[in-house]
Amino acid sequence: MESHQGLLNQGASGVASTGVLTIDLSAIQANWRTINASLAAGAQAAAVIKADAYGLGAAQVGPALYRVGCREFFVATLTEARAVKEYLPKDANIIVLGGARPGDEGAFITEGLTPVLFSLPAVERWQQACLTVGAPQPSALKLDTGMHRLGLSSDELDQMLAEPARLKECGIALVMSHLACADEPDHPLNRQQQHRFHNAVDQLRQHLPGVRLSLANSSGIYLGPDWHYDLVRPGASLYGFNPQPGNPNPMQPVVQLDLPVLQVRDVAHSGTVGYGASTPVDAPARLAVVAGGYADGLNRTLGQHALGVVGEQRIQVIGRISMDLTIFDVSELPSGESPKWIQVLNRELTVNLVTERTGALGYEVLTSLGGRYRRIYLEEPQS
Repeated sequence: MESHQGLLNQGASGVASTGVLTIDLSAIQANWRTINASLAAGAQAAAVIKADAYGLGAAQVGPALYRVGCREFFVATLTEARAVKEYLPKDANIIVLGGARPGDEGAFITEGLTPVLFSLPAVERWQQACLTVGAPQPSALKLDTGMHRLGLSSDELDQMLAEPARLKECGIALVMSHLACADEPDHPLNRQQQHRFHNAVDQLRQHLPGVRLSLANSSGIYLGPDWHYDLVRPGASLYGFNPQPGNPNPMQPVVQLDLPVLQVRDVAHSGTVGYGASTPVDAPARLAVVAGGYADGLNRTLGQHALGVVGEQRIQVIGRISMDLTIFDVSELPSGESPKWIQVLNRELTVNLVTERTGALGYEVLTSLGGRYRRIYLEEPQS
């Protein structure tokens, strides 16, 4: 990604009034292709585009992934699924991780959406909805194998197996679970969850011989081929997160964030910077005040340990980040240089680096990036 200086310079007095978030759709496509090419024979990659594609714009990300071959998309809610239907072709399979809330089953059937069934009441409601329309409708069954979040317990699964007709009446096309510690390859819970998944699937396949299986999230994919089954569900890795911490990142960086400088201040007398007067500044110093603060997500993406870049020079945040403004110490820049833009995310200052320095979750970094940013989407023409 480049600076796009012509675009960045738009705005009042030659400087835009807010930051510019550049999202490289080609990198997201490349990441999906990398994952898909790494899978065991017969396995396929879906894409998780919940939370507005982790804050990057599902209306742009979803179609971009469809253009390179992705056909299955996971979202969190019915509202998200309805939005996705507006911009994905009709043959895209949209699977709702949060399932159908009571009373929404008819809407799922009418609109061709696939709910994830993760409790006996949800199964019973879906079964009744299918009986009402006179035919099984596609659904996914989620098992709890050790995360204790959403999913049928082993006791609930036994109750399901005691009434095998229910399995077929619910149109179960996918059986899935979710790994809790996949980013820690040696964590014993990984194999425990896989063992529990195998045991449950062995019983289910007696009644659903052709059902597809899905266990691996982004990090789970890199545990090895025996974790791939029929379908993997990458989310974070599509957006540039390293799915195997401690190892080289196979994913391309996706985002660049440029913040406009509103004022460069020369500090002639030592004092303090920002709210609380908690950060000293020694004269002489130069400070750059940029448009962007915690209302734009910078409280988690930056914090007191944050870096920015001007050209090749790294610079440090100084003082507390406020709602709309962040201050950088630019004293180390060449004398007289007054930057117009400061980058806080790019190919070097990646989401992974931010998480290492600040302790923020990468998911928080992307999903908290504010709506005030002007967005630029990049994509290479498809051959």
